[in-house]
Amino acid sequence: MSQNEYIASMQRNKEEMLGVYNEFQLEDTFKASLQELQAAGLRALILTADWCGDAMVNLPIFMRIANEALIESRYFIRDENLDLMDKYLTNGTSRSIPIIVLIDKDGNEVVKWGPRAPEAQRLADELFGSLPPKGTPEFEEAFKKAIPSFQQNLTKNKQLWSAIASDLVHTIKAQSVC
Repeated sequence: MSQNEYIASMQRNKEEMLGVYNEFQLEDTFKASLQELQAAGLRALILTADWCGDAMVNLPIFMRIANEALIESRYFIRDENLDLMDKYLTNGTSRSIPIIVLIDKDGNEVVKWGPRAPEAQRLADELFGSLPPKGTPEFEEAFKKAIPSFQQNLTKNKQLWSAIASDLVHTIKAQSVC
């Protein structure tokens, strides 16, 4: 799906994602760096789902980056594209999303990013690290209580947004050969 088709298809987290998109602005230094990639003809394959909190914050930031670097993007729903998803498992086992893969003009993979920037991972570790072990009855209740705080951070923490943008831009610049 195109970006517009993906957004139109969203049943969950659409308002939150668009809120991040409307409030987030790329720093001028990132814009200049990304404009250097415009002639590269990069394309993005994005594995995602509208229920994913990480996608809710990462994708609108990537959309701004893609617009600046003229990266044509296509969105693939994780559970409808498991063959593709299974090529990008996190730690070799987890179907964590979003995953952003950039390919060059010849279809060669040049960048893989996701599912989280290090700062977002630290936040998740802080919020979820003290929960009871997964699979226990106490875990579900504690997890449900922790989610609103995590989502609040994802949708309102502009310092986190900047850290995500920085990680994305630096990863793209470091891994792409343009």
